Amino acid sequence: MKYAYVNGILLDGSADMAAQEGKVILTDGEKITAVSDRDETDLSGYTQIDLAGKYLMPGLINLHVHLPGSGKPSSGKGDVAKLVKLVTSNPVTMLAVRKICAGYAKQQLFSGVTTIRTVGGITDVDSTIRDRIREGKQVGPRILAGNMAVSVPGGHMAGSLAYAATSPQEARDFVRKIAAGKPDLIKLMITGGVLDAKAKGEPGALKMQPELVRAACDEAHRLGLTVAAHVESPEGVRVALENGVDTIEHGAKPDDEIIRLFRERGACHIATFSPALPYALFDRSVSHASEMEQYNGKIVFEGIIACAVSCLENGIPVGLGTDTGCPYITHYDMWREVFYFHKFCGVSNAFALYTATKRNAELAHLGNITGSIEEGKSADFLITEKNPLDDLQALRTPAMVVARGKIYNAPHVKKSPVVEQELDKYL
Repeated sequence: MKYAYVNGILLDGSADMAAQEGKVILTDGEKITAVSDRDETDLSGYTQIDLAGKYLMPGLINLHVHLPGSGKPSSGKGDVAKLVKLVTSNPVTMLAVRKICAGYAKQQLFSGVTTIRTVGGITDVDSTIRDRIREGKQVGPRILAGNMAVSVPGGHMAGSLAYAATSPQEARDFVRKIAAGKPDLIKLMITGGVLDAKAKGEPGALKMQPELVRAACDEAHRLGLTVAAHVESPEGVRVALENGVDTIEHGAKPDDEIIRLFRERGACHIATFSPALPYALFDRSVSHASEMEQYNGKIVFEGIIACAVSCLENGIPVGLGTDTGCPYITHYDMWREVFYFHKFCGVSNAFALYTATKRNAELAHLGNITGSIEEGKSADFLITEKNPLDDLQALRTPAMVVARGKIYNAPHVKKSPVVEQELDKYL
């Protein structure tokens, strides 16, 4: 189908974007074929989509997703490794896992996210769903799939969403094993997190030794894959950058040496404010965090903010992701991450939108495919009733989502009233 989106107000995804009236966006199948002035455009042969004054922008891009997690609040820690071992032992339960993850991918799309990057999943479920969406067998966003990650014994997500390597050779072997499932990247779990810490003031303890990080990165790069790494301490960031990691996920307060390493490596920071916020800011009666977990949560939350701000000040690219799957972090709340970037890092609404669209696309090596409203790019749109340049909360209820040319009008996502109530306190 050839569509002409008319009577809308365009936000093109550029860093200094402003609302543009009188534009028409033409699409043919999956591609944008023209962005032109309405009065000068022949619409013969096009089906017109009248936006009636709504705002059209590129679809959001979420660079940090775990598809198996729901984001449902929980009062208990549970044994995730035991649960994953159980569900992967049976073809019937694995079918259920794939169905659940596909449903969460659809939630991402219907909330206005047209591209996601997964960074730790169950076996090869993520790449399987990616392929089914590509083939038109499932509804969902474009997926850059990470599949399983590499950790170490006692490390972050070891035995659940990550293999546990005990040596450099085993780290290389696990990278090759993951690569056999044709992922788009490799994920390493270099440090612990808030829940792994054994003492106050020690979140993000280094778990993966530098020689294992180096071995995994070398093997991934040899196979043509980029490397993302979970790191939540300055030591973890330094070790990751010194040994070949491409993207620092979460991050920590950097010093001059870390900034130098970011530049030298050509690496970027993927900020994830959403997962740390409940541990850091919620009342413990709500988060069910211990005093130590809340204390360490604040260190991680403030470290992520400091890393993003410092990187921006030093010209180092910053992207955004939600870490969906953590408690209170749903598959429909990427808009909150955009809002937090504006609120806690002091960037403008326009820059926050640019980061969640065009900048994220560039950092995911998709800049020539999506992320902005330009001729030749994919027809990936988010349409809102109000102007997100005025208030980013305009993003929370899309009027329409378009993914690779396919239109989803008034998409509905079932939301958790408890999550909405608690998170809305921090807007």
